[in-house]
Amino acid sequence: MKKHSHKKQSTPRHPRIVARGDGLTVISTGRKKRGLSDMYVRLLGASWRRMILLLVAVYISINVVFALTYLAIGDGITNAQKGSFADAFFFSVQTIATIGYGALTPHGLIANLLVTLESMFGFAFYGVVTGLVFSKFSRPTARILFSDKAVITNHNGKPHFMLRLANERDNRIVDTSARLTLMRDEKTTEGVLMRRFYDLPLVRRQIPILRLTWSVMHEIDERSPLYGMTPESLTEMEAEIIISITGIDDTLSQTIHARHSYIADEIVCDAVFEDILLRRDDYVLEVRYDRFHQLKSGVSSNDSE
Repeated sequence: MKKHSHKKQSTPRHPRIVARGDGLTVISTGRKKRGLSDMYVRLLGASWRRMILLLVAVYISINVVFALTYLAIGDGITNAQKGSFADAFFFSVQTIATIGYGALTPHGLIANLLVTLESMFGFAFYGVVTGLVFSKFSRPTARILFSDKAVITNHNGKPHFMLRLANERDNRIVDTSARLTLMRDEKTTEGVLMRRFYDLPLVRRQIPILRLTWSVMHEIDERSPLYGMTPESLTEMEAEIIISITGIDDTLSQTIHARHSYIADEIVCDAVFEDILLRRDDYVLEVRYDRFHQLKSGVSSNDSE
């Protein structure tokens, strides 16, 4: 594979499937909206900041609605200043949280019915919040560090596509499996442009324990979908190589997943990764994560395969 020439690239036809940051944005047209039925899944998938802001907004909105209702019925709160929204709001907060300080109390049948209704809302709201927070905390997540670039270099005399990954946590991921997939544009015999997927066989697709680093390699031979490809042709086909990692977290005893992708501009030819494993003693191994993304020219590094 020839070295990549730095030419100005046109706007891609397809967004990255495994994008950086928040990922691929999908605009759905003509599909039925199921906002409330999928709210639990959406909140679990949202960031902590977004979920907390939404829950705070819902909490304040519920108390505002009940506070306005208390004000609408007139003299329904004992010891509250007449027409005071602040007193009605904080009475609602005490009611929904079942605090009951005793200074502000409901007065009359309608006020007591509202208190009963708000207490039911409070139990439901706090139950949902407890379930969301517990599920989000207990959901297994992977902290896999992927190299910024992938390389194509000779290994044992044959060209290989290679990337590097590492477990950022101080634990082990057992029975770790990797899968490499090439996605690119192709034209059918009818001239229709389609997005095709090809599996890239790995030199080693599974390791028993991922404790430090792993160099994932695919041999580019005559059977490889990358055989004969150049950086220019990969760019023209808008190729994206996706790496998927699956394993069992040794601490949580649960399956975790991680994924990353590389486009043509992120594949470097005739380069290898810097060595990051340095043995200090018989049982002391230093891992130089500050060199994790660094490349050099030459033969393959001594990282784990």
